[in-house]
Amino acid sequence: MPVTPHKAMVLAAGLGVRMRPLTNTMPKPLVSVAGQPLLDHVLDKLAGAGVTEAVVNVHYLPDQIIEHVKTRSRPRVIISDERDQVLGTGGAVVKALPLLGDAPFYHLNADTMWIDGVRSNLARLAEAFDPARMDILLLMAPTASSIGYSGRGDYSMLPDGALRKRREHQVVPFVYAGAAIMSPALFTDAPAGEFSLTKMFDRANEQERLFGLRLDGVWMHVGTPDAIQAAEEAFLESVA
Repeated sequence: MPVTPHKAMVLAAGLGVRMRPLTNTMPKPLVSVAGQPLLDHVLDKLAGAGVTEAVVNVHYLPDQIIEHVKTRSRPRVIISDERDQVLGTGGAVVKALPLLGDAPFYHLNADTMWIDGVRSNLARLAEAFDPARMDILLLMAPTASSIGYSGRGDYSMLPDGALRKRREHQVVPFVYAGAAIMSPALFTDAPAGEFSLTKMFDRANEQERLFGLRLDGVWMHVGTPDAIQAAEEAFLESVA
């Protein structure tokens, strides 16, 4: 049966080093693209997908993010405060699990940005997520058509959506687009303290419970100040 997540985790604690100098005085999730902070692009997509509560973690310049989201009601934002600790992308989820509950939840990077195709990609993720077969379903962007991305990709994908991690020196056709659905059960015996979420991806991959869904639309890798203009042009063209 398809799932319909009503909760989400949004990672917003990073230092945004590659986005300097913009992030010298502002957290990366508040950097504006096409007249709106990256974080709001993400929260608006979650609201459109029916999410009612979003847990947003903060560490770097946390007060700016807390102030920015405090009046938001769709979705309602709950802050997971990490200002006094460094938990990494994996430890951040473990800390937030009591707020996320027992059902599968959306997981998004606060700086991910994409243009949907005919249908919402978050809705497509919910329809495709099968908890009997999957612990994680990643939204995967084709590297060839992504804006601002020039890497070697992250995974290849089998016809049934099963993912295979890129080996060293290999080039693969898909990059993780920063949006996923995850089962809380995946974190049952997760490490304590700081660790990377890729550890959970690898664990699910080893158990053949890591799957991907090809993004319908265009993904924009907004990693540096130079990438903002290309993302803005693509976004504004899509809404013209």
